[in-house]
Amino acid sequence: MPALLDLLLATRNDGKVAELRALLSDLPVRLHTLDAFPDAPEVVEDRPTLKGNARKKAEALAAFTGLPALADDTGLEVDALDGRPGVHTARFAGETAPAADNRRKLLRVLDGRPNRGAQFRTVVALTDPDDAQDGSTDDTHCVEGVCRGRIARTERGDGGFGYDEIFIPNDAPAEQTFAQMSAGAKNAVSHRRRALDALRAHLEARLSEKRQ
Repeated sequence: MPALLDLLLATRNDGKVAELRALLSDLPVRLHTLDAFPDAPEVVEDRPTLKGNARKKAEALAAFTGLPALADDTGLEVDALDGRPGVHTARFAGETAPAADNRRKLLRVLDGRPNRGAQFRTVVALTDPDDAQDGSTDDTHCVEGVCRGRIARTERGDGGFGYDEIFIPNDAPAEQTFAQMSAGAKNAVSHRRRALDALRAHLEARLSEKRQ
């Protein structure tokens, strides 16, 4: 089936790109990455909410590239920490800390705590520059997806990215972390999958308009 919609994946995270490609593979969309736009701006994620950061990235990169842009921001919300690190998930151990430091810090903070409950929450934003030209009052569509689970006591697995080595989703087989699951198994239950499922009706409506 020929592509009916060009769509920019507004992230430089290779792990996210791979997941988004897989999750959108059944739709007639032509996906573009920021590799094709080396001069695209680095969007600073300085909003106080996941939704704010996702919107900011989608709107800035749609404006720069002229393409509909899909961006997300994801937070790990830990029950025992009153929802932290949340919007600061990627910077939990410091602004430039690698993902491994973030995981190690979280394991230290939770050491000895019986409550390991947590959830990943993803907000996906889709901005289409054509909507703004048509005079739409809001040219950005936002949805979210949540995956409940808990924090493991040690790192397990070598797949995925971010906190995947220490997050056990409730739907995981055999108590596996995201990093121990196959890409297909993770994508079947992940927060990002649930957010994109929520976005699907909007995308399908746009595709239907283009078929007419």
